[in-house]
Amino acid sequence: MPTTTLTRRDLSRATLARQMLLSRERTTAVQGVERLVALQAQLARPPFIGLWSRLAGFRREELVQLARRREVVRAPFLRGTLHLVSAKDYLDLHPAIAPVLHAAVRSILRARADALDIDRLVAEARAYFDEQPRTMDELRDHLARRHPDGDVRAMALAVRMHLPVVQVPTETAWGYPGTADFAPAASWLGKPFREEEGPRALVLRYLASFGPATATDVQAWSGLTRIKDVLQSLRERLCTFRDERGRELFDLPDAPRPPADTAAPVRFLPDYDNLLLAHDDRTRVIADEHRGRIVLSANLRILPTFLVDGFVAGTWTIERKKASATLLIAPFAALSREARGRLAEEGEALLRFVEEDAGVFDVRFEKAGPLTRSRPSPPAAGSSSSAPGSRAPSRSSAARCGR
Repeated sequence: MPTTTLTRRDLSRATLARQMLLSRERTTAVQGVERLVALQAQLARPPFIGLWSRLAGFRREELVQLARRREVVRAPFLRGTLHLVSAKDYLDLHPAIAPVLHAAVRSILRARADALDIDRLVAEARAYFDEQPRTMDELRDHLARRHPDGDVRAMALAVRMHLPVVQVPTETAWGYPGTADFAPAASWLGKPFREEEGPRALVLRYLASFGPATATDVQAWSGLTRIKDVLQSLRERLCTFRDERGRELFDLPDAPRPPADTAAPVRFLPDYDNLLLAHDDRTRVIADEHRGRIVLSANLRILPTFLVDGFVAGTWTIERKKASATLLIAPFAALSREARGRLAEEGEALLRFVEEDAGVFDVRFEKAGPLTRSRPSPPAAGSSSSAPGSRAPSRSSAARCGR
């Protein structure tokens, strides 16, 4: 039997279903975080917006309280960047991620790493943070005092990548201040790390949240190497498909794969949302010609975006002036009247969530900006073309695994 081919829209709907973006789901905030594995948290506010767009009735206080009760943590995690992750998943999955973080030290520092006694530095840093939570700037000052002739930035990077640390929440509105204190994860959580299946567990969690996906997609998200070997070891537990370019896709047998014509509501995504970063081929959510329009090259910031029909259709920002809050929506192309109406309604709800103490709320649409093509245009989203002998997927394809 020929392998099922999944179109771009098929992949779009499968991913949106797992990301809770086809409909808001009624579940707890901690369960929502675990469904997503982890939320990008370079800034404190985005995880809150990410959950608001996905969970029915989500309130800011839920996530703040989870952080204070140490049920979720904000910590260097995937690819060494700050993520918000449940304490349970942090303890279970960090051992699989740790080799990637360790390798990054050598990759970044190169020959500078040869001069570092990493075990000693980690022990010193752990003792320093255990005295009381401190910022990374304070750690660098501490290392400079202890090693006046040392490479302070190199030492600090080695500590950050080798010593599992978490940020300490405060009474601020979004749970964490701009410059947060760190504490050793083991001390903060009071529990040991637990490694079960290692990379295999991480790959399975990825597929549950972002599949179907290629080996290259998994590697782009996790930073792990030898992903093909991991997927090969899991092959009997997985389904396989092909995309429109003939690449092999892996997935969980019982994961949702809604039909390509499933309706997708408008949704607002925060800065750095993992939906935009979790695949090497991101055309399931954003056209290649638009990717450069959501990245600020100065600091590689991923701008807040909005979805129309399941695909990124523009960016947004909020302006606050005294008691007035305004949501500015900047579409990539002209929007239909229906899309504008739905975005205005959803946007006002977003505005009231983010700027809850404002007295006046306004939603404004900016003029659609010109398109600058930097790459060849991909096939149109929603194309139903497929390889000879393939068939369109359906809900029942989960049982057949596309084989």
